[in-house]
Amino acid sequence: MGLTNKQKLWILKNRGRISPAKMANELSLSIEEVTEFIEKQSKEKAPFYFYILMVIIPLLFFIILEICLRLFGYGFNNVQWIDASETKIGINYEIGKRYFQQYSTIPTTIEDTFYREKKDNSFRIFVLGGSSGAGYPYMPLGSFSRYIKRRLELVYPQSTIEVINISMTAVNSYTLRDLFPGVMEQSPDLVLIYAGHNEFYGALGVGSLISLGQSRSLVNAILYLNKYKTVELLRDLISWLVSLFNTGNDDDTGTLMSRMAKEQQIPLNSELYFAGLKQFEGNMRDILLMANEGNVPVMVGTLVSNMKDQPPFISGKSVNLPEAKEIFNEAKEAYLSGNFIEADSLFTFAKDLDELRFRASEEFNSIINKLGEEFNLPVVQTVEAFKKVSPDGIIGDNIMTDHLHPTLEGHQLIGKLFYEKMEQTGHMPKSEPVDLSNEQQDNLTKAKFYFSPLDSVIALYKIKLLKNDWPYITKDKQVPANILFTPKNFIDSAAYDVVMGNNLKWERAQRKVAGRYLKQKNYKAYKNQMDALISQYPIITEYFNIVANEFLKIGKYDIALYYLEERYSIKPDAFSTKWLGNINLFNGNVDNAIKYYEESIKLDNTDPQLLYNAAGAYAQNKEYLKALEMVEKCLTYNGNYPGAVNLKKSLLLLVK
Repeated sequence: MGLTNKQKLWILKNRGRISPAKMANELSLSIEEVTEFIEKQSKEKAPFYFYILMVIIPLLFFIILEICLRLFGYGFNNVQWIDASETKIGINYEIGKRYFQQYSTIPTTIEDTFYREKKDNSFRIFVLGGSSGAGYPYMPLGSFSRYIKRRLELVYPQSTIEVINISMTAVNSYTLRDLFPGVMEQSPDLVLIYAGHNEFYGALGVGSLISLGQSRSLVNAILYLNKYKTVELLRDLISWLVSLFNTGNDDDTGTLMSRMAKEQQIPLNSELYFAGLKQFEGNMRDILLMANEGNVPVMVGTLVSNMKDQPPFISGKSVNLPEAKEIFNEAKEAYLSGNFIEADSLFTFAKDLDELRFRASEEFNSIINKLGEEFNLPVVQTVEAFKKVSPDGIIGDNIMTDHLHPTLEGHQLIGKLFYEKMEQTGHMPKSEPVDLSNEQQDNLTKAKFYFSPLDSVIALYKIKLLKNDWPYITKDKQVPANILFTPKNFIDSAAYDVVMGNNLKWERAQRKVAGRYLKQKNYKAYKNQMDALISQYPIITEYFNIVANEFLKIGKYDIALYYLEERYSIKPDAFSTKWLGNINLFNGNVDNAIKYYEESIKLDNTDPQLLYNAAGAYAQNKEYLKALEMVEKCLTYNGNYPGAVNLKKSLLLLVK
C-alpha cells in the first residue's frame, strides 16, 4: 500500500527546508493544496505525552549519568562523614574540595572523631569556625575546643565527652551553612560558633578569588548541587577548558587567605562591604533557624582582633572617612599620653577603616549580638574578656600572635569563656560533676593540657612564615627560608620540616621527637610527647601498646598499666590483655589476672609466655587441671620454655 499525499507532504515538510512549490511539483499537487496542508499542520498541537517525554528523557539521562559516575567512583568523595575506625566516624578529610576546587592543597579540620552510634551517657558538642576556631597556629592541639573537652573530661568523668571541631582555614559562613545540616544529623547536644573574620575573602565570599557573586540564594544552591557527581563532572570540564587558556603565570605561593583576597581593597561602608555584612547575617540566620527547627542549642562568640600592635594593612582615601593610618597614629599618640579609653576607641576605628578586611569590623560583633537577642541564644563576649587580660585594656601582642589569631593562652581563654557560659545556661552533661571550684577546674585543665614543645616551635615557625608574606611585607622584602629559620636543635629541625612541607607530617614528627627522647632515656619527655600524639589520634590504638611496652621494659608497671587499660577500654587485644593479666598477677589479684589471661588466649593461644603465666595463675587459684592444660600448651609451642617442665611435674603430682 502506497503513501497518501498527506503522509508524503508530512515527510517532505520534516525533511528540512523545502519550498511549497517544490513540494507541489514532486507530489503533482496544486500550490493551494500544499499551502492548506502546511497551515493545518502548524495549528495542530503535539500529543500531551510528547511534552512529558521532553521532560522525562533529559531527566532520565542525568539520573543514569549520576548513577554511573557514582558506581565508577568519579571525582572525590564528597560525603560529609566517613569511617575513622570500627566504631567511630569523622569529617571527610576531602570535604574542603567542595569549596576549593581549583587548589591543589585544601584546608582540613583538626580530625576529631566521635562514635557512630551515640552513647547514652554521651555529651556531644560541635564547633564551627575558621582558622581561629581550628586553633591556628597551634593546630591541632591548641584550639579552644580542646580546652573545653579536657575540662569536661576532668569534671564529668562518668560521661563520654565528644567535642568535634570541624573548623577550617579560609572558610566563612557559606561553609558553615553548608555543613550545618550534616551536623544536625549527628544529634549534637550543643553547637559552638566562632566565625566572621573570613567573611569577605574566605571561600565564596564577596571579595574572594573564588566568589560566585553576591546572591546568597545562588551560592547556596550551587553548594547544594555540588554534592552531585554530574555537577562535579561539569565543573571539571569547565576547569579543563579554562586551563587551556591559562598562561600558567598564576602566583601559587603564600598563605591560602593571601591568595584568595581578590578584591583586596574593600572600603568601609562601600557596596561590597555591606554585601559582606548581608552575606554573614543571612547565612548565620539560616543556621540558627535550622538549629531552632531541630531544637539544638547554639552559642556564638564575638570576634577579637589585635588592635594596638597591628597597623592597618591598606589605608585608602575616602571622601567621607579619614585614612586608617592617620587614625592609627592618633591612637598611638593617645596611648602614649595615657588616654587609654580614647586610644582603644581609635585603635578599633583604625581597624574598621583598614581596607584589607582580614579582621572583622565591629559591625560583625553587632550582628552577632543582634542575632543573639533575636534567637534568644547565649553570646560569649570574648572582646571584653581579652581586654581584661591586656595591658591598659587594649588587645595587642600580649594575647594575639598576629592580626587576629590568639596565643595559646588566648585560645584557652576563649575555651574558658564558652565553658563558663555553658555552666551559666545549664548546657552541661547530666552526670554528677567532680567537686572542684571554677579556679581549680581551670588550673587543672591547663596543667593537663596536651601540648608539646614541638607544637610550640611549629606554631612559632608558622607565624614567622605568615609575617614573611603579603600583606605583612611585599615580595621584594621577603626573607629566604634558610635565613628566616635557624633551627638550633632536633625539635627545631623537625618543626622546620613540618612547616616547610619537607615530607614530614605532624604525626610523624611527633613520633620522631618521641623516639629521640627515648634514646636519651628522657622518659618523662617521651611520655608527654606520646600523650600529645595519643590525644590527637586516640583511635590509633597501637600507640597505647607502644608506650606501655616501653615502660614495661624499664619496670614502670604503674605507668604502663594506664596505657594498657586505655587500650583495653577501646578494644581489647592480645597484648593489652596479657599484660593486664601479668600486672594483676604480680599485684596478687589472681582472679583479675585469670580473667585477662582467658581473654588474651581467645585472641592468641600460641603465645608461650601467656600460656605459662596463665598456668601459674590457675595454680595459685588451685585450679590444677586448667593449670596443667595451659603448661602443656606452652610446651607444645616452646618445649624449652624456662620453668615450664618443672611446673608441669609439680602439677602432675597435685592432680594425682
